[in-house]
Amino acid sequence: MNPPARLTASEPDRWTLVGVLDFDTVGRLAVEGQVLLRTAAARGLESLVIDLAGVERANSAGLALLLEWLEMARRRGLRLSYAHLPDSLGRLAAVSSLGDLLAPAAPPT
Repeated sequence: MNPPARLTASEPDRWTLVGVLDFDTVGRLAVEGQVLLRTAAARGLESLVIDLAGVERANSAGLALLLEWLEMARRRGLRLSYAHLPDSLGRLAAVSSLGDLLAPAAPPT
């Protein structure tokens, strides 16, 4: 079993994801992300960035999680983007013709 992955707030509109994204960890993270997105929408945020620099490993379950979060955000009227997409997820997205959906976040100003 992998160590728990964590999703934490670094700023109100910027969150950090660290750990391993695989079949063991994404179920709990999906729920945490749903709460995050619901809270962000309730606070009136228009956009949100999740920083993935701390992701140690990821597989197709991790890619599915990121895509699910994008759909959840869209349904709530939020723009969600990802910063520091790991190469492994970038390659999976490209092979699946999903690379454009995971376009990198603009750098913070």
